[in-house]
Amino acid sequence: MVDLKTQYDHIHTEIQEAFQEILDTSQFVNGQVVKRFTANLSEYLGGAHVIPCANGTDAIQIALMALDLKPGDEVITTPFTFVATAEVIALLQLKPVFVDVDPDTFVLNPDKLGEVLTDRSRVIIPVHLFGQAAPMEPIMEFASANDLFVIEDNAQAIGAAYTFSDGRQEMLGTIGHIGTTSFFPSKNLGAYGDAGAIFSRDESLATKMRSVVNHGMNQQYQYERIGVNSRLDSFQAAVLDIKLRKLDTYNKARREAAEYYSSKLEGVDGVICPKTADYSTHVFHQYTLRLTSADRDGVRAALGEAGIPSGVYYPKPLHLHAPYQAYGYQEGDFPVSEQLSREVLSLPMHSELTPEVQDYIISVLLKNL
Repeated sequence: MVDLKTQYDHIHTEIQEAFQEILDTSQFVNGQVVKRFTANLSEYLGGAHVIPCANGTDAIQIALMALDLKPGDEVITTPFTFVATAEVIALLQLKPVFVDVDPDTFVLNPDKLGEVLTDRSRVIIPVHLFGQAAPMEPIMEFASANDLFVIEDNAQAIGAAYTFSDGRQEMLGTIGHIGTTSFFPSKNLGAYGDAGAIFSRDESLATKMRSVVNHGMNQQYQYERIGVNSRLDSFQAAVLDIKLRKLDTYNKARREAAEYYSSKLEGVDGVICPKTADYSTHVFHQYTLRLTSADRDGVRAALGEAGIPSGVYYPKPLHLHAPYQAYGYQEGDFPVSEQLSREVLSLPMHSELTPEVQDYIISVLLKNL
């Protein structure tokens, strides 16, 4: 699904030099390379505060911890996402409240927000899924009108830009009160292990989150709040700093690969190609089809026999998993998410794909629809 070996071959000299620098200085945690990456990512994001952390799941948890929520407060999000988005809500004794997604873009449908609003609603977590932005302008308008915080789950769409109706553009992850991301190795900007970051344009929230990631300290051994231990190590920061300089090139290659897939698959009976919303760019963390008539499991098996990996993200929406049914959810509550879970199939997608490889993937796919 991701060719990290070929990507590494292109940057191995830079990686080795950066690792040697860390070994020579022995600054393994919060060293100069971490500070350099943090500053460079902040510049890339238009000056937003950047708080590095250990992984993307921690990033969402830390963001929620900074908002001084109380047990039972409600956090609105989508059931069509990776479990990390919702599990930290439950871990903090908050209540996950789901709304359905748009069938074309797979992201939170803002028209559904009013249906779940209560006097305990505190936060919305839109997920920028597969590289596609959620509709942040109406989400922010709804949040502002109802005094809600917005945390962007940007684990799959770093580098994408959002265009507002007035023409201004902002980077995803910097539009809400807080943004979070994952640098898991398979991401568009991926480390060589677990890593994550949190963003905010609010200095007060950024200060809180810097404290939370480091045991609740702003000064050594002065504990101002309950915190966690979630730091970015220097080796991961070095990898990320090198790849950050190439992120726009990586994302451009992904878009070109997506366009090539779609040029061959658009109009094929029973296949719906991924859509790009007119309000944002798409960075194609995944290239996800909908197979509306084929036996998806049979197609996957045939691809696998031909040496082609594929993925189903996600085979069952969160509200149908046992831990979240405890909140009263049942089958039929979110029909779009449930239908997507039966139909979606993700093909290999990365910045090293070539048309020749894609032609092979497409030919096997078409023979088995």
